[in-house]
Amino acid sequence: MTAGPAEQGSLPGVTDRLRHRDVTSIALPIILSNATEPLVGYVDTVVIGRYGGGAHLIGGVALAAIIFNNIYWIFGFLRMGTTGLTAQAAGAGDVPEIFANLIRALAVAAVAGLVLVAAQGPLLDLFLWLMGGSEKVNAAVSDYFQVRIWGAPAALANFAMVGWFIGLGRANIAFAIQLILNGINIVLAVAFVFGLGLGVTGVAAAILVAEIAAVIAGGILAWRELVARNAEPAAAKLLDAERIKTMVAVNRDVIIRTACLIFAFSFFASQGARAGDLALAANAVLMSIAMIFVYMLDGFAFAAEVLVGQAVGAKRPDRFRDAIRLSTQWALVFALGFSLVLLLGGGLMIDFTTDEAPVREAARTYLWWAAMIPIVGIWCYQLDGIFIGATGTRQMRNMAMVSVAGYLVVWSILAPAFGNHGLWAAILIFLALRAVTLAAVLPALAREKFGEGMPPLWGGR
Repeated sequence: MTAGPAEQGSLPGVTDRLRHRDVTSIALPIILSNATEPLVGYVDTVVIGRYGGGAHLIGGVALAAIIFNNIYWIFGFLRMGTTGLTAQAAGAGDVPEIFANLIRALAVAAVAGLVLVAAQGPLLDLFLWLMGGSEKVNAAVSDYFQVRIWGAPAALANFAMVGWFIGLGRANIAFAIQLILNGINIVLAVAFVFGLGLGVTGVAAAILVAEIAAVIAGGILAWRELVARNAEPAAAKLLDAERIKTMVAVNRDVIIRTACLIFAFSFFASQGARAGDLALAANAVLMSIAMIFVYMLDGFAFAAEVLVGQAVGAKRPDRFRDAIRLSTQWALVFALGFSLVLLLGGGLMIDFTTDEAPVREAARTYLWWAAMIPIVGIWCYQLDGIFIGATGTRQMRNMAMVSVAGYLVVWSILAPAFGNHGLWAAILIFLALRAVTLAAVLPALAREKFGEGMPPLWGGR
């Protein structure tokens, strides 16, 4: 654990040229893992829907899930920041720093989770006020929230551990943790609601137990990983002021960037609501369908994070170039396929999602906009992965703020003239702006990390 750099060397494979299977071995487990996410929400909806008790229970579970999604999205830095920093430590063969990254991330997760638990009363009151649901819906939200919030430390610890495993290139382990979480959640939701008759509380208890089980399983797997690397605690490394400063800066920047994204998509939803109930429903149906494919595309962004981070840690500009090129090639192929699936099969997906004829008709009107999300968005998703892997989070933060400003300007021009079509055009332009602005500062990121100009992405070997 205390060996010097020469003794440690770099991790196996970092000295080699990247191959396509290096990308797919990371991306495919993440794609499969992310594909299970919508299934959990769907099962929860079906369980409550068939349990009976009225539409307010379904609405309550849906709103409560949105609350936790928004809370945990803010803490996404625990996953993203940990991935980038760990990948760089792995590329440099710095085993003590690999260990320290995990401990630091888990410490932040524990503190943040306990703060959320302690502040659960004011948090619940704030979200109930913002959501503006009926009395019955709010009661269901409260029942769900007051159970699930106790799992916040475990949920955030899972973010940290998944990010750590992905940073090590062990996406298969991250996939296993996610399968444990989702599988237990689904089984217990059915058992608690139908077997014990716990209703909304049962759904919340199911995910609470699943989060705790996943963090225990993740802890065991992490310990095995550390033992295999002959890792031992190193207090000096763990408390290194510069490393902690870097972690704080990375996490701060990712939080601001994430807040910009939350604002952009919340603004999209709110403006759809102003356009009328029909436009709101159509937009919600289309965005929920498109996001399934976006989550799956994240697999290649995750691959970029890992491989770029390793290249930066190993000081390998050629590997940096290859990581960008190969991960983007795969991402583009899948994005084209997903857009085609949405364009040709989106009507069937709409019909499966809702049986309301007016909503179906309205959603079909805007379907081609939603079908463009994968092919337009893939560029900013990939660039996010590149910048996270290189811990270029300051640039990510700044470009996100610039893109939000541009998005509002474009919306102010297009929405009054073209209505909901203008709103869809604005959100797509927002994705494009994020890609263009990040691409513009990518050469500077390369110079910062390697002391030279950006290697040609598509050149020969």
